[in-house]
Amino acid sequence: MEPSSASASHKDPSWPDEAALAAYRAWLPGVPSRAAVDRYLPDRHAAGASARSVIGRIKRQLVVFATSRAQADMAAVLVASSPFDRKLAKAAAAAIETLRGMPSPQPLIGDAVERWLPVRLVGVLRAAGIRTLADLTLRVPRRRRWWAGIEGLGPAGARHIEAFFAQHPALTERARALVTVAQAQELVPWERLVVPEDVDGSRGTFRAPRARCALAASNDYQAVNAWLSLHESAATQRAYRKKAERLILWAIVERGRALSSLTTEDAIAYRAFLRHPSPRARWVGAPQPRSSPAWRPFAGDLSARSAAYALSVLNALHRWLIEQRYVLANPFAGVKVRGGRPAQLDTSHAFAEHECKLVRVVADGLESSYGWSEPAAQRLRFMLDFAYATGLPISELVGALLGAIEADAHGDTWIRVVGKGHKAGKVVLPPLARAALDRYLVQRGLPVTPSKWRPYTPLIGSLGDDRNQISSWRLWRVMKRFFSTAADVVEEGTPALAEKLRLATPHWTRHTHATHLLQGGAELTTVRDNLRHASLATTSMYLHTDDARRAKQVTDRLAAPRS
Repeated sequence: MEPSSASASHKDPSWPDEAALAAYRAWLPGVPSRAAVDRYLPDRHAAGASARSVIGRIKRQLVVFATSRAQADMAAVLVASSPFDRKLAKAAAAAIETLRGMPSPQPLIGDAVERWLPVRLVGVLRAAGIRTLADLTLRVPRRRRWWAGIEGLGPAGARHIEAFFAQHPALTERARALVTVAQAQELVPWERLVVPEDVDGSRGTFRAPRARCALAASNDYQAVNAWLSLHESAATQRAYRKKAERLILWAIVERGRALSSLTTEDAIAYRAFLRHPSPRARWVGAPQPRSSPAWRPFAGDLSARSAAYALSVLNALHRWLIEQRYVLANPFAGVKVRGGRPAQLDTSHAFAEHECKLVRVVADGLESSYGWSEPAAQRLRFMLDFAYATGLPISELVGALLGAIEADAHGDTWIRVVGKGHKAGKVVLPPLARAALDRYLVQRGLPVTPSKWRPYTPLIGSLGDDRNQISSWRLWRVMKRFFSTAADVVEEGTPALAEKLRLATPHWTRHTHATHLLQGGAELTTVRDNLRHASLATTSMYLHTDDARRAKQVTDRLAAPRS
């Protein structure tokens, strides 16, 4: 038998009577089971049970008792105890004396669900992100069929859980008292968010009459998910989810109310919060995977333009909720950010040509001087050169495949990409980009000749498995690490460049690409088409350049360096 905390129900298991303990204590030092049972439990032996099975039942009873007292070590000792191992037998006897009279433990809201509930329920609950009794108390509200949203949990399992909480009513009160503190201390991403019933919007102040609502959603989280599902683009969903995620977390933690209870005054306060999220230890941190405990909703203060964009998204969300007759009012109507008009091209986030050369010198010495592995250094240099030469953003770089590269009838090389909103486009592949690609393919042991390429080979491979793509987050972190290294190297000689490098993000390569093209005489429409960035000029939609002319301008400007 294996000890298991789930083997004990929430009913307190009994302690063996004195006669049973005497028989078990006699058996431990080596008295045969028949003699021990005959001496201390003659009535049970006479009932037809074998002496060995009687001792086994006493042992299991002790193990269950030890487990119910959260004494896993003692339970394991009792399981392994045997007259053939004097050391274990002595330890088991000591465990019995320790356990005798030990009071029944009371469940705490921080206890893991497996300590108090059966295995058949624990697996279902953990799959739904419910790991502790505190998590579970928030899922057992005062309404019918609370369990319907937990896949795999049926009425019988729900009744078992309800009976457990009925036996320990203090759990629910304690969990509700601490919910605000818990949420404030641990902000979790959207996919792991479990909103307390008091602030989930099921009783939101500005909820419209339920009978007139076009949504089946019963709370704000479900309503926002319905809105997100309208957008087919994964990139758009992620961007909008971030805006909704931040607002709902802020509403719960900082204002103590549901999304559908926010007032215009709340919206104005949120505008100020976006510019300077605080307290910073709770809200702001370096970018981390969404699964990391160190994840935070913000990486820093938002610019006026970013804050304006966030408010416009939230304004659109509330307009849609009103259209669906889910809420009656839009608290973000008319809330604007001064100076939040989008810029056409931010040339301040770009490196000058001499700065690019200095940065490239640092990149050339990553293996020999700065401790990078050779494959990692080779990949970093390729990303720098290719991103600068093409202007591709991270999201398109990580998704690019060799099969997307093609030559046209004029002999110009292009790479097909899919941008925002699943909009297809193509970008010129100038000699600088093609030279960087050829060099990188050789370093990866792949053919340079396009006819020998496997179409689904990622443009940028993962170091662990070259057939896999690197994630956007990982690529972002690799390039930030490089910028930090480069900043340290150039600090003494060019402190201004070091400061820029510490602020730089991978998107600066795109700004640098556009800036250098324009400074080199490329037409605005050429840059617009290569970036697929219609906002460069209000009238750009009426201006066009043919593909051959566009390719020549980019190729002339970004020629491969002479060997």
